[in-house]
Amino acid sequence: MADPVPALVATGVAHTFGETRALDGVSLTVGARERVALLGRNGSGKTTLLRVASTQLRPDAGRVEVAGADVVGQPDVVRRHLGVVFQSPALDPALTAREALRLQAALVRIDRAEVAGRVADALADAGLADRAGDRVGTFSGGMVRRLDLARGLLHRPTLALLDEPTTGLDVLARDAFWAALDRRRADGAQVVATHAMDEAARCDRVVIVDAGRVVADGTPDALTSALGPDALWLDTDDADALAATLRGEGHDARAVVDRVLVVSPSARDLVAPFYARPDVRALSIQPPTLADVFAAVVGGRGGR
Repeated sequence: MADPVPALVATGVAHTFGETRALDGVSLTVGARERVALLGRNGSGKTTLLRVASTQLRPDAGRVEVAGADVVGQPDVVRRHLGVVFQSPALDPALTAREALRLQAALVRIDRAEVAGRVADALADAGLADRAGDRVGTFSGGMVRRLDLARGLLHRPTLALLDEPTTGLDVLARDAFWAALDRRRADGAQVVATHAMDEAARCDRVVIVDAGRVVADGTPDALTSALGPDALWLDTDDADALAATLRGEGHDARAVVDRVLVVSPSARDLVAPFYARPDVRALSIQPPTLADVFAAVVGGRGGR
């Protein structure tokens, strides 16, 4: 049996806004049912890439395919495969939850015989079956986000693009949103743009984007393992100077804002000698996290 067509293939994608190069040769492949996090700080290029993939922007260079269809040459075909959840909910507050989903069903041309069942399932999945007749404008932020997710995934798209979908939600609302997203894993691929490390850790792969480029790509475990068994952080008065000094001594040291990250397979052996240094005020050591990976990769870089 042939391998399924990837949900998304981006090759050498570039895009500029005036003097700003928002995307600078991005290449990325997302498997048919893979969940991928686009992790990056604000202005890194995440949203621009999603806008290109969703046919809202035409790339200046490179090529993007969704389910084998080119976003420039076949935009109508691409849109039939897509489900998009924007940073701000795309819902009319004057509609009821049921009306909002029925409107979406008409827009994406779901067969009339299936609409009632799809809408009922979506409302139940979003935990809103008992609020189906209530207007969206009366909902809490978390309820609106869950309904917006149900709207974006109603037609069971090949590729769901979610752009920082939990921004502004409290912890409980975020958990409910992700639980709803988990229940739709079998429908197709999901690409989630985020700057939240815990959300990135829930994905099959993490692609770190900075200054319009892919600077790291791997599973959460592979990325953290690459830093070694421990991440050693040093507090100092001059991070750049200490990092330069340690590099001169043969250590892999990286200045990250006002701290220094030392990457070493024997980091624990360095604790005592580093703590005795006059240019180290304090230190901490622990198994590496995605936050450590992110800091190591982009901490000292300028974003866009």
